[in-house]
Amino acid sequence: MTSARPIFRFAPSPNGLLHLGHAHSALLNAAMARAVGGRLLLRIEDIDPARCRPEFETAIEEDLGWLGLAFESPVRRQSEHMGDYIAALGRLDAMGLVYASFESRADIRRAVDERPDWPLDPDGAPLFPFPRASMSEAERASRRTAGHPYALRLDMNRAVALAGPLVWREVETIGSEEIRLAADPLAWGDVVVARKDVPTSYHLAVVVDDALQGVSHVVRGADLKEATSVHRLLQVLLGLPEPLYTHHSLLLDPDGRKLSKSIGSESLRALRDNGATPEEIRRRALDVVG
Repeated sequence: MTSARPIFRFAPSPNGLLHLGHAHSALLNAAMARAVGGRLLLRIEDIDPARCRPEFETAIEEDLGWLGLAFESPVRRQSEHMGDYIAALGRLDAMGLVYASFESRADIRRAVDERPDWPLDPDGAPLFPFPRASMSEAERASRRTAGHPYALRLDMNRAVALAGPLVWREVETIGSEEIRLAADPLAWGDVVVARKDVPTSYHLAVVVDDALQGVSHVVRGADLKEATSVHRLLQVLLGLPEPLYTHHSLLLDPDGRKLSKSIGSESLRALRDNGATPEEIRRRALDVVG
């Protein structure tokens, strides 16, 4: 999909209530889209059926409306487009880049505990410690046929060898100088691209969605900057267009932690119930931009 107008997107997951950090990202996307006469899309990233709930999606739309943000219709919900991700996964598999892994989190933890100097990925998680060659393809196929739980992983060494050197384009904001940053997908090891029960992962779904929606500008938090290495790799392998990236600063709590649903950061709904106005929230959220 192509468009003469730039396309931006805000893509929350309905696994909790939005907080001030989400407001910052959504408002920044809206401001940058306005600055270039662009379009603004809302995408609901709900591929995790265990955590995503309809009431949270309703709350997201209500909170964004309360902030005065308007998005184009229809809203793309990832759970309604699994066929798109399955098709992309099939293309990677046809290139010999995908394999099934059957090791549990406990298996991985035990293997890493035995090797205290084992490397970590940019998020601080240990790299997958079981090389593809540790199990034959016939054994992997047999276990899948038998119904064993598995994750589908990207053979990172093969993928990087096929794609060659990678960079991505980054700007601080609209009109600022564009720079090219070297991508290092090997730092992530053999990332998960799908699971037995969910035929995609965040990494795979986000690049497929951005391409199908014609997203030209990806504006998101700095905590996802390193993941861009994986996303550029998948874009090249799948022949998808390259967006322009902006990774904005994160809002922190008084203890210096990034605002997060997982640590119970105060939600927009709570701020609203305590008397905050949309104008106050917009000011607090965008003050970070300077």
